[in-house]
Amino acid sequence: MSDALLRLASCGLAPRRVDTLLTTFGSVNEVLRAIDRGDAQVSDHVATEAGVDAPTRRSQLAACGATFVPRGTAGYPMRLDRFTGSPRWLFTVGDILDRPSLAIVGTRACTAYGAELAEAYGAAAAASGWVVVSGLARGIDRAAHVGAVTAGGTCVAVLGSGIDVTYPREHVRLRSDILEGGGAIVSEYPPGTRPDGWRFPTRNRIIAGSADAVVVVEAGETGGALITARIAVDYGVPVFAPPGDIDRTASIGTNQLIRDGAFPIFGADDLRRTLDLITPIVDMRV
Repeated sequence: MSDALLRLASCGLAPRRVDTLLTTFGSVNEVLRAIDRGDAQVSDHVATEAGVDAPTRRSQLAACGATFVPRGTAGYPMRLDRFTGSPRWLFTVGDILDRPSLAIVGTRACTAYGAELAEAYGAAAAASGWVVVSGLARGIDRAAHVGAVTAGGTCVAVLGSGIDVTYPREHVRLRSDILEGGGAIVSEYPPGTRPDGWRFPTRNRIIAGSADAVVVVEAGETGGALITARIAVDYGVPVFAPPGDIDRTASIGTNQLIRDGAFPIFGADDLRRTLDLITPIVDMRV
């Protein structure tokens, strides 16, 4: 493990800000020196965090059962490592299995129908041996995780907060269920990082890049699920969406995705048949 990289990762900076600092100063060590000298324009909080030594950071990770995984090292998801702009590091709890993975995402403000469908999709993916990837958020994310875990499947939950910060708090039990089921919790951010709103769009690239296919169950005209879908398209990851009523707010985004080229998907049986068909293709890439 690079001590300097761990120290920089533990500052909780935005990925683009890290890229800018590395471009400006040339290396991780030089970035840390620039922060220490006051030559890098960072907040007092970041400057303080950058000064914490690596042994202290390793102790903090051990206290919450987390592992620091730099890009290109053992434990970093191979499928995520293929993409430009993939995270320079991840913090993980649990194991990220090298198996076909389906991201199931959608709006927090989902309908009862959408939650039921997402739960059924999660169970169908589990029955087909696929790992379910989502964001542990309210609404569609929660339902997908619950469906997969209840069916005995494996999940990866990608956080927009510190690796030890469960948001929303009511999903603490669900987080435990995911880990007990052999899944993993993943974040780009170090322990203690608050779930600030700007962190969630950047985490969506991890969801898209960690998956071999993406299903957007319900989405409004804007929102994180559509960001995930757009990133998936850029990455060459197939996107699926169930059609919905044209006058239903939660179906505006999914209907637009289908109009723009996403594959329509219907009930859980349809999803399971689709996953079974594409599993051999995915297996060649995993």
